[in-house]
Amino acid sequence: MFDRLKHWFSQVALKKDAGKLDPAHLPTAKRAGDTPFEEQRLIVLDLETTGLNTGKDQVIAIGAVAIDRLSIPLRDQFDLVLRRPELDIRETVLIHGIGPEALTRGHETEEALLRLLLWMDGDPVLAFHADFDRRFLERTLKTQLGYGASHTWLDVAEILPALFPGALPDKARLDDWVDHFALEVSERHHAAADAMATAELALIALHYARRQGIESLGQLEHKLRVGRRLKSMKSH
Repeated sequence: MFDRLKHWFSQVALKKDAGKLDPAHLPTAKRAGDTPFEEQRLIVLDLETTGLNTGKDQVIAIGAVAIDRLSIPLRDQFDLVLRRPELDIRETVLIHGIGPEALTRGHETEEALLRLLLWMDGDPVLAFHADFDRRFLERTLKTQLGYGASHTWLDVAEILPALFPGALPDKARLDDWVDHFALEVSERHHAAADAMATAELALIALHYARRQGIESLGQLEHKLRVGRRLKSMKSH
């Protein structure tokens, strides 16, 4: 019953002011600049897909959480299953729990993606293993909307070991970092829940970064670039 009510309310929210959605007037993507973290809004995003192949598999659910001025406003979130009844999800349904009925009752893909872009407002994006989500989302936006703008992405799986060296192996999973910081996660392999877990980890990292004198996304991005160069030099 609760799931049906949640679906109904989210459908109403999507349909409200639907006529104002205009693909030609979407927010401009923002760069990683010198805006202090305490004045910055960031998007933490997680996708559920039909598989791991970014060239052929499809996005079926989007979960996202905003970090706004170093806090997580509970009302500033995005959680949708897309209407994709034609997709074969037999190989992954046991992982993400999204079955054929949910894909039949989901939100129209084009409208949902437009809503996502408007909600994101061009703000920089964080994700755990960001390259995976970036490739899927960019291909989906290009295919469904013809949208080719590139957002700023940073990888929380890279940020954490850069700020907490030695805490865990460089290739530690999301679950490993959640356990390391003793976070409580309601469920896993659900886009919204994974986005929230990633957002909590990102918030820990941002607060710690400030104590190290890193005050903005631009400075954090610089630290990551330097770290990559040092790793590359050591490997040669």
